[in-house]
Amino acid sequence: MIEITNEAITKILEKQKTEQFDAIRLGITGGGCAGFEYIFDSCNDVVDTEDVRLDYGKFAVLINKISVPYLVGMTLDYQKEGLNEIFKFINPKETASCGCGVSINFDLEKVNEDKIFAIEL
Repeated sequence: MIEITNEAITKILEKQKTEQFDAIRLGITGGGCAGFEYIFDSCNDVVDTEDVRLDYGKFAVLINKISVPYLVGMTLDYQKEGLNEIFKFINPKETASCGCGVSINFDLEKVNEDKIFAIEL
């Protein structure tokens, strides 16, 4: 459903040691100049009835069901770009992003293709 690179897993585990969390929450929310923004938060493993839980061994990934069709098939990577270090969402469903790199938009036809998959979860 979602791939997490070795670099991202390593960084999540490093952060987990200092921040004491059990899970990360991934999703999308409305906002920004392109229409949507990604959600990436550390949290305790509290699963809402509307969450999908993916187990990655030492941590879990929680995604609300509304976000699933937008995130299916994406890769979470961790990249160093000069002095900046970021978790990067590599998503084939993205069609546009703004200059700030935070706000994104999606190919809704591709998103709609995965809505049935999300409903079945």
